[in-house]
Amino acid sequence: MERPMLQLNDLSRSFAALDQDSTLVVVIEMGLSHWLVAGMVPGVERQPLKKMKADEHELLKVLGRWRDEAAAAGREITRVVAAYEAGRDGFWLARWLRERGVEAYVMHPSSVAVSREHRRPKTDRLDTELLMRSFLGWLRGEKRHCSMSAIPTIEEEDAKRPNREREKLIADRTRIVNRMKSTLSRFGIRSFKPTLRKAEQKLSELRTAEGTLLPENTRAELRRDMARLRIVRDQIKEIEQERLRKLEAAAVAENGPHSMIRLIARIVGVGVETADMLVNEILTRRLRDGKAVARYAGLTGSPDESGRRRREKGLARAGNARVRRGMIQLAWRFLTFQKDSALAQWFRLRAADGRSGTRKTMIVALARKLLIALWRMTRTGEIPEGVKLRPAA
Repeated sequence: MERPMLQLNDLSRSFAALDQDSTLVVVIEMGLSHWLVAGMVPGVERQPLKKMKADEHELLKVLGRWRDEAAAAGREITRVVAAYEAGRDGFWLARWLRERGVEAYVMHPSSVAVSREHRRPKTDRLDTELLMRSFLGWLRGEKRHCSMSAIPTIEEEDAKRPNREREKLIADRTRIVNRMKSTLSRFGIRSFKPTLRKAEQKLSELRTAEGTLLPENTRAELRRDMARLRIVRDQIKEIEQERLRKLEAAAVAENGPHSMIRLIARIVGVGVETADMLVNEILTRRLRDGKAVARYAGLTGSPDESGRRRREKGLARAGNARVRRGMIQLAWRFLTFQKDSALAQWFRLRAADGRSGTRKTMIVALARKLLIALWRMTRTGEIPEGVKLRPAA
């Protein structure tokens, strides 16, 4: 069965006509060990609900059984659609179902409207009813019911792993260093730097503020911390070297993520790490326009308007937190390395009063404009006005 072709950025509603007499609609409430599957079977008045073990093959048998019930009621099933909320299980089930002729979707959890009661009842059965109502509205092509997440391929998911692992390792390195400094500060030692190359050799020579050597147990603890730190640093180096190797091995004429990374890394002030993060987290996604790019990064505002009240609650923070953090950091670097660019001049003109509050607000606006400019750059090759580039390798 050929599934309807999805259009660009059609995740807020379905563009395929819904024929309820020939469509089997299924929603899945997924748990760690059990799934609750609810269905709407054409020709069958009851809405079946099946609790089962977390087994994709058993799920397929349930769908086949419901298809047979519809056939017994005189309805021929030509389309099977299934949906579940995005969560810890990721997208593997949607890919697996699509390979077997099921039109599978992954719902964005925050896009499903829920009751605002202080203590609203919540059970898996009620959740499946809510998901079914939202999913049916989405299938009818109505907006504002829910949004679907883009289902990445295994390759696209895997491409994000090195950058995310490196981010975690950087946090581990910081945590280990801070713990060592905290341990040493209890003995009045503040000049020791665990990140230096010969720090491990100098550890045995450290003396407290009272002139004595470090206690035995403390020295042993610090040596173990140094061993952990060495492992973390080696793993960070391994990830960085492997990324550079893949970039060098990729063909220069290749039109894909590697070419985008090389293009963005040519901008003075942007490194390979930032370029890799932006490309794999956002720039390779099929987003409609610049506004969609800014919304995905969570760099848009949250207006609060009621009656005469008009105010902004700050950033929406509803998008990709990694992109948002990276772009705000990049925006500050951009002001240092691209002082003559049109974007930097735009920022200085609006932050001329020198107030910290103004600069804090405008740096977010600069990050948003810069992200959209980078998105256009990877799409059309248009270089932002006044931006200096490194020579092509």
